[in-house]
Amino acid sequence: MENNKTHSVKAKEIERKWYVIDATDKPLGRVASEIAKLLKGKHKPTYTTHLDCGDNVIVINSDKIVLTGNKINQKVYHHYSGYQSGMKDILYKDFMKNTSDKALTVAVKGMLPKNSLGRQMLTKLRIYKGAEHEQAAQKPEIWNF
Repeated sequence: MENNKTHSVKAKEIERKWYVIDATDKPLGRVASEIAKLLKGKHKPTYTTHLDCGDNVIVINSDKIVLTGNKINQKVYHHYSGYQSGMKDILYKDFMKNTSDKALTVAVKGMLPKNSLGRQMLTKLRIYKGAEHEQAAQKPEIWNF
């Protein structure tokens, strides 16, 4: 009888890399799902559901993300302040024009776990509107999809 045991990765064994994603002319949902995959670590053979084994992600050109179909005119972002009649509705046309980085963050956040592990994963995401980023010292690799 063989002794085959499944290896469970420990928190101290996790190696993190830095990746850059250029979001120019790519759909919002496709970019968000790829970012969520990298933040969770599902692209690694050592993926473990109960640990944050994902990588750090830098997104550049978030202001050039596109929405397919007629979503730019029909999709609405709802925000509730917590007070009576505090519901705010913003069309995605205005939301993407003013705060495209927040629109991408909201999309990625919805694809991550809804607990403290998901909040921890979201801290490894950095989004920039332009083509320049501040993480050159980390020597990030370009992630193509």
